[in-house]
Amino acid sequence: MTEIALTPGLRHSARLTVDESLTVPAVNPSFTGFADMPRVLATAFLVAFVESTCVEALSPLLPSGTQTVGTLVNISHTAATPVGLTVTATVELIEVDKRRLRFAVECRDDRDVIGKGHHERFIIDRRAFDASAEAKRANPS
Repeated sequence: MTEIALTPGLRHSARLTVDESLTVPAVNPSFTGFADMPRVLATAFLVAFVESTCVEALSPLLPSGTQTVGTLVNISHTAATPVGLTVTATVELIEVDKRRLRFAVECRDDRDVIGKGHHERFIIDRRAFDASAEAKRANPS
């Protein structure tokens, strides 16, 4: 894989309006315990939003054939966000260690800071990654 020149200091923000599809009961019908939970932004969707914000920040800077995958999430979710409010995720690249990228994360809704922490992503060669995943599927033992 070619060397990728990313440096700390890269910042990106994204906004998301919470609707019913992003609430705890909407996470997945397989998780029946969530069905009667409060209709507020689900932590699972907050994490997905942070990951998406990092992907958006990195995508224009990565060579063709490379992408990133999430490898570590350490984010608090300390305040509820009801349907109708907007959440802003701000991510900042704070460390580059070869292909490992570490981001500082802050999420706010229209009223409060709702989450903070760190997220790590790893730069992959998409073809090699897919081949490895397929080999694992084909030979599960």
